[in-house]
Amino acid sequence: MKKSESGMLKRMIILGAGESGVGAAILASQKGYEVFVSDAGRIEEKNKIILDGKGIEYEEGKHSEERILNGEEVMKSPGIPEKNALVKQIRAKGIPVISEIELAYRFKGESRIVGITGSNGKTTTTSLTYHICKHGGLDCALVGNIGISFARQVAEDPKPWYIAEISSFQLDDIKTFRPDIAILTNITEDHLDRYEYQFEKYIRSKFSIAKNQTAADYFIYCEDDPVIKQHLNEHNLNSNLLPFTMQQEPKQGGFIRNGQMNLKTGNETILMSIYDFALKGKHNQYNTLAAGLAAATIGIRKEKIREAVQSFAALEHRMEYVSTVRGVEFINDSKATNVNSTWYALETMQKPVILILGGVDKGNDYSLLRNLVREKVKAIVCMGLDNRKIHEAFQHDVSVIVNTSSARDAVKSSFQLAVKGDVVLLSPACASFDLFKNYEDRGLQFKEAVRDL
Repeated sequence: MKKSESGMLKRMIILGAGESGVGAAILASQKGYEVFVSDAGRIEEKNKIILDGKGIEYEEGKHSEERILNGEEVMKSPGIPEKNALVKQIRAKGIPVISEIELAYRFKGESRIVGITGSNGKTTTTSLTYHICKHGGLDCALVGNIGISFARQVAEDPKPWYIAEISSFQLDDIKTFRPDIAILTNITEDHLDRYEYQFEKYIRSKFSIAKNQTAADYFIYCEDDPVIKQHLNEHNLNSNLLPFTMQQEPKQGGFIRNGQMNLKTGNETILMSIYDFALKGKHNQYNTLAAGLAAATIGIRKEKIREAVQSFAALEHRMEYVSTVRGVEFINDSKATNVNSTWYALETMQKPVILILGGVDKGNDYSLLRNLVREKVKAIVCMGLDNRKIHEAFQHDVSVIVNTSSARDAVKSSFQLAVKGDVVLLSPACASFDLFKNYEDRGLQFKEAVRDL
């Protein structure tokens, strides 16, 4: 039982009743905390059933401030920003605020963690790392931003290894959380609305995945990423550094030379042709380097890594082929919620593109896309409630820019603008919350509209 200094049960307040909030509530309750869950919005029915089944008290549609401010510790869901008035009150009162991954770490026991973060590629890298590890016989779970919450996994089905996708928001409230292997795929301007439009704060958040690491741990990072390279020495990293790169040949780490992936960890070297990778595109070569290094560091056998990299299936909503209709190919890249993701998507395109862009702008700098748009895009179809910024950014680069306000309209307009041999690419560079529940909902509606053509 978790007791406070007075000897009573420690009062844990959970703000937000989504996947991470409910997971944290289950774990905290199991470990003897007095738990109260508060969500300002509506709680999904399935989550209410779980909370009721565990006898966990909750409220929805409001925050009971007096009760919340009487808590001894607050687990804040990653979706709640620091500028939230209640969060400010909690901070002002000096109540400790932690993230769900911090709570999970507290009770993970002897289990070990691969933690993966980055502005782009983290879901693919996490899924591929998990796929390699499972194929290699490791008893592990896929947790965090993908799969079920880390805390719920620890509570209900603990494993010796956790492969965790971690967002900057989850890292913001860690205290002791320490992955045995940390991966930082890249850092580009994203979510700046949550960091007071200060890129430095976002960079610091991403690097914090390695801040508690020791000399026994590993930090795998992209040596070719200019932001990581520039800021690497500012962070007092104690772990073993394993860079991955296409521009050098590090003594330890991963690199690609003459179409060959080289993974060097300890005295081991693993070689594999990039033409055998299941995932195509330069960005996926980086993701494969990172995942391969993590698996090699864990000790997965060479042949198992090779087999897994060859057999990995692409993720839904990430450069997902949907259909070809009258010679027009449709690609669902709804998970591209920032400009850099869209840049990677456009970079891989070999055919003329009708590009579907738009949604909730997070402080996007579209100028990064202009060269690729000029080179590859023949028309832009905007899909959002406010498309002015897109029009202003590309009015001199593309002759056709049209507005739509639903996935169905966007697909119809794109199909009308396309000719045989073109590709319609949904790669919005924006969050989805203006017209859709989330990027999955956006991708599913897009696919449904394509099938109805």
